[in-house]
Amino acid sequence: MTHSDILADRPPASQVPPQALGAAMAAWLADFGPAGMSGAAALWARHCLLDWCAVTVAGATEPLSAILAGEFGRDDGPCTLPATGRRAAPVDAALVNGAMSHALDFDDVNAHMHGHPSVAVIPAVLAAAEEAGAPGPLVLAGIVAGHEIAGALGVMMGDEHYDHGFHATATIGSVAAAAGAGVVLGLDALQMEHALSLAGTQAAGLKSMFGTMAKPLHAGKAASNGLLAAKLAGAGFEARLGGLDCPQGFGPTLSPAFRPGAFAPDPEHMEVQNTLFKYHAACYLTHSVIESTRALVAEHGLAPGDIAALTIHIPAASCKVCDIQRPETGLDVKFSIRHLAAMAVLGRDTADLDTYCEATAADAGVWAFRDKVALEGHPSVDGQRHAASVEMVTMDGRALRYATNVGIPLADTALQERKLTAKARAICTGAIGAGATGAMIDAALGVDEAADLSALMTAMAGPAQ
Repeated sequence: MTHSDILADRPPASQVPPQALGAAMAAWLADFGPAGMSGAAALWARHCLLDWCAVTVAGATEPLSAILAGEFGRDDGPCTLPATGRRAAPVDAALVNGAMSHALDFDDVNAHMHGHPSVAVIPAVLAAAEEAGAPGPLVLAGIVAGHEIAGALGVMMGDEHYDHGFHATATIGSVAAAAGAGVVLGLDALQMEHALSLAGTQAAGLKSMFGTMAKPLHAGKAASNGLLAAKLAGAGFEARLGGLDCPQGFGPTLSPAFRPGAFAPDPEHMEVQNTLFKYHAACYLTHSVIESTRALVAEHGLAPGDIAALTIHIPAASCKVCDIQRPETGLDVKFSIRHLAAMAVLGRDTADLDTYCEATAADAGVWAFRDKVALEGHPSVDGQRHAASVEMVTMDGRALRYATNVGIPLADTALQERKLTAKARAICTGAIGAGATGAMIDAALGVDEAADLSALMTAMAGPAQ
């Protein structure tokens, strides 16, 4: 369902009572729990959890993770910092784990949110649950709830929020994290509305930081903002009610196109079921280009020397995000769409974390082919934000074209689970070992039957340091 379809089903903004959005969301969240989840929503939440665990363990080896674990980690504390040998206080753990999980930019996305829901929501949910000893089904309910708020707010904020320069993972993610943590903590409706407002007033994050350590910090701050908001609200801390949609509130201030609508989740198809998982360790806006380029090379049996020119067609807004002209670091490569297209032609493994390094950024062969790559931005078509097409002109004069849209969730959930399991094994084994990785996979996929998170967090911690 596209943004236009969703908005068409909602009453005009003039018919929505002012300052009603937070109250409606809070009332739903206060009543939501494991019994409110369909089997499909619970399955997708387990997949989100598995993928989050994998990218967090793998991200723990990144320099930014070491800095944050050194700053906030300690030898005791109720919450685990995976693969670091450290623990932390809950709000600190949410910050560190959120940043670690986004360090590789290999985590899931949601097109309605315009961002990465799990790296904001799950660290807050897990920190709240680990401290409280909450059962697995409640953890899944928190994940589902956080995703639901993220998607709904993303649609109401419109494309303009993200296009103007705000990183929705940081802004919308803060509110979504408060929602997920609030469900785990059992906040009532009034407390929940205070939590949403408290999260909204903390929200910040600039897209100009993409390609630096600050981008993963956005996810960590969103998680910690949300958990702090939920914990404070539960203790009686108050904010302005209606803070999401009141004048000078979250929505009106951060998006000129903000259009509040009636909040009415569909229990048969919840927002978590719109999750898009990454199988290339780069910005998701580059994935359709990578897939299209590989498809043309494979379909026509092309070698790099067979290609005279390659033209990428993507939404113009994406050009502002992932067109770093001359990447110098591994992080830069993740946001350099022409560099990645050249890598796809040359057969570089875009799923291999070790590919994203200074050597790849400086690879003379990639640079030489990149000179053949042109980029054209076009007006975005609703529902096609993640779509792209690639045109190749061969040395013998053929004009070839292929289009892909990775913005469509995978319908085959059994295949998705196999792909996520394989991804987890590939990126985590080096960090915590094969045994702990297998235990982590089993604990994540079986969390709906777990009395608490001890098995999962023990596995993610890895062998004793």
